[in-house]
Amino acid sequence: MIITYKPIGDAYSEEVINLILPIQQQEFNVNINLEAQKDLLAIEKHYQQSGGGFWGAFDGDKLVGTIALITYSADAGALRKMFVRREYRGKELGIANALLDTLLEHATSKGIRDIYLGTVNFLHAARRFYEKKGFDEIAADNLPAAFPRMAADDVFYHLHC
Repeated sequence: MIITYKPIGDAYSEEVINLILPIQQQEFNVNINLEAQKDLLAIEKHYQQSGGGFWGAFDGDKLVGTIALITYSADAGALRKMFVRREYRGKELGIANALLDTLLEHATSKGIRDIYLGTVNFLHAARRFYEKKGFDEIAADNLPAAFPRMAADDVFYHLHC
C-alpha cells in the first residue's frame, strides 16, 4: 500500500463529506451535521483563497484522510478537519503524522507562526496525538478573537512554529 498526499479542492467535497461526517456522527457521536460545516461544500473559498489549504491522503483513488488550515491573520491559522479512516490509523502507516507535517510545511512557507485548533474533550487519542506533536492545551479565553470556533469544540490547543 502506497499512501499519497495532495492538495484537494471543491471537486473532492462529496468524498470529504463522506469521510468526515460518519467519523464525527457515527464513530465518535459528535452532535454535528453538514449544516454546521458548510465550508466542506466550498473548500477552495473557505480554505485555499485565504492562503490556507486542504489536503487529502489517498490509498490509490480512495480518500483515507484529510487535514485543513484556515488562515485568519498574516501569521496565524486554525487547524481543521483532521480525520483518518479507522482502518488507516496508527503509527504503522503514519498518515496523521504525514498530514500534519504537510500542513506545517505549508504554514511555515506562508509565514504562519501560530496554529490553533479545537477538538472535543472525549477524543483522547486525538488529544494525545496533538500533545505529542508539541501542541499545548490552552483555555478558550486565550484563543485569538479571530479564531473560527466550531460549536462542538470544548478543548483548545496552540502550537508556535
